[in-house]
Amino acid sequence: MAVTALSDGPEIQRLPQYKYVDAVRWLPPLSPFDRFAVLASFDSDSDASSIEIHSYKPNPASLEPHSSWVSPSRVSSLKTLQFLQKTVIAASTYAGSLHFLFSNSTDASLESEVSVPENELHRGSISSIDLMDGGVECVSVAGDGRVNLVTVGNSNLSYRRVFDSSGLVSYTTAKWASPVEFATGGYGFSLHWWDQRKPGGPVSQFKGNWDQKMTAGIVHSIDIHPSRKHTCLAGGSLGTLFAWDLRWQQQPIILSRGGTAAGNNEVPLVSESEVWEVQYDRSTKSNMSSTRLLPAMICSEDGILAIIEQGEEPQELLAEPCSINCFDIDRHNPSDVICGLEWEAVAILTKQ
Repeated sequence: MAVTALSDGPEIQRLPQYKYVDAVRWLPPLSPFDRFAVLASFDSDSDASSIEIHSYKPNPASLEPHSSWVSPSRVSSLKTLQFLQKTVIAASTYAGSLHFLFSNSTDASLESEVSVPENELHRGSISSIDLMDGGVECVSVAGDGRVNLVTVGNSNLSYRRVFDSSGLVSYTTAKWASPVEFATGGYGFSLHWWDQRKPGGPVSQFKGNWDQKMTAGIVHSIDIHPSRKHTCLAGGSLGTLFAWDLRWQQQPIILSRGGTAAGNNEVPLVSESEVWEVQYDRSTKSNMSSTRLLPAMICSEDGILAIIEQGEEPQELLAEPCSINCFDIDRHNPSDVICGLEWEAVAILTKQ
């Protein structure tokens, strides 16, 4: 099954940044005419890291600097959330600190910040964070095997450790499924499901042992659709994209085979390198029944941004000569996608 280009391809605009783009996220729109994006940037010349809010203007597309915050270390994970009258930007760092920035809902200017210092939550780098919809609660995971929950108030925060494997398990990514449930991914294509009503450890586990090659892979990104919280979408090494359904826990649904099922021509090969990020694509209208997986979007180390739908040929949106490190779909305008390119640039796509 081949990867095909969309017959009516997206409008693509590439915007040089002259700094390395570690992460990109859309901010919830302030009005139909005021839209903003958040960039986590790293300047290799000065060894400086920052969180930057840019004003987005279409036709032609442009990103104009609006406000910024200097990070004490390079950003490892970036999330945004609208909560009450504030926009929350959460950023973790490779030094192990966690920061929450609050921007004004009127003009998107940064107003305040609260932080967890280095080595309070994790020993060393924080791999991934995720913010819970409907409340400022953040889950953090890392290679040290710790899982933490951080609750953010108006001017303070509290945190507690949910689990500590003492390094026996390494976590690389996390995603909320409900106010009490979340999933984590890690090495060996493993996935864990957590329920705060049942403390002590994960309530369900999945190990990528359906093929010998899966035991050496890494899950880099996961996503859970709010209408189908029982299914976890996971992307990782060797171009692999699969779904874990809690109703059939040891039978993964492979959407992109990578190097895991080379002899199975029914499973498409979208990328042969790392899948850095995966999100459910809310803008694609699926022809499948409710029993089939919803369409997903991925970006990869070999420069592919594509839509993958179960039982259909993958659709290529963007092919770059460098890695596409990250992307974000605008929840309020799902036809707009922003990507961070390895060659110090941002690409903005508007799907037709």
